[in-house]
Amino acid sequence: MTPHALPISIETPAEFADDLGAPVAAHYGDPAGELSAMQKSVAMVDRSARGAVTVTGPDTLRFLQDLLSQDLADLGDGEGVHTLLLQPQGKLDVDLRLLRITNEEFRLDCEVGMGERLAASLERYRIRVKVQIEDRTETEGCIMLRGPETIGRVETVLGVEAPPTQHHHAVADSGLRVVRANWPGLTETGGSTGVDLLGLRSVITTAWAALRESGVRPAGLDAYETARIIAGIPRQGRDLDERTIPQEAFLDGDAVSFTKGCFIGQELVCRIDTRGHVNRYLRLLRLDAAAAVGAEIVADGKVVGQVTSVARISTAPEGFAALGYVRRELQPPAPVTLNTPTGAIPATVEAIP
Repeated sequence: MTPHALPISIETPAEFADDLGAPVAAHYGDPAGELSAMQKSVAMVDRSARGAVTVTGPDTLRFLQDLLSQDLADLGDGEGVHTLLLQPQGKLDVDLRLLRITNEEFRLDCEVGMGERLAASLERYRIRVKVQIEDRTETEGCIMLRGPETIGRVETVLGVEAPPTQHHHAVADSGLRVVRANWPGLTETGGSTGVDLLGLRSVITTAWAALRESGVRPAGLDAYETARIIAGIPRQGRDLDERTIPQEAFLDGDAVSFTKGCFIGQELVCRIDTRGHVNRYLRLLRLDAAAAVGAEIVADGKVVGQVTSVARISTAPEGFAALGYVRRELQPPAPVTLNTPTGAIPATVEAIP
């Protein structure tokens, strides 16, 4: 991961924060209000630090189909999928979203700091195929909008009809790409409408200004992290790393095809699906107090897991949530404690939404 020397922020925030090596907006003065907007109306987060890679050329579809975990054969223009580039041993290399622009052009986006890695990993497999791989992280931008009013605001302000299907995308005349990106579990009703806006940073900046003028509230990393933990969305660099097997974080649910032909790392994930199991699962934890990443999760006096992400979800004393891996034997809901330097913290293990 290459750290960013300069802040990545369309609008100057009240405070900056480090996000996996990238200085980004922490908040705009009211983190709690920003989170509330994401849950009850709409808020937008500048995620332009995310990695962006394009793959183009006459052999692009075949090249990516042979490597990635999802089946791309039936994707049409304007469609997309959540997919994985795995290591040959079946563990995670890069967690990514793929958008088909045309048969010879695909856009891939991934977590902060992973664009360079994704481009380099793809390049290693570029042998006797007519494709070009370009890391466009420095020139591309991303705005994530979350909340029940997202679709109406995007269509009214930007004049682009948001696709109804997850990962499908529409394009404005400016080149702005509107991608459906719903998050489950963010609201009390069980979900939240989401849209990601992708494009050149100049185009993204113009869209931000238009949405801001219409009253859409900006939110920073503090609210974003809390929202995605509540929604049970794992992030590479926090909850996912090179040791992660897809089934441990339930990535196999929408990012792996078990019916396509061969792909990198297929043997392990298919063997687990048909004949085995993993030893741990990513779970949501409700906490009675703050805990640090890395805190041990304990049940019946035994360490059964470890915390990977933590966020405050309300001003109440018990208002904390976390993600962490827990031994498969511990089925949710289940009471546990977290080991911290100041003592044990009661918590409840829950299933990911």
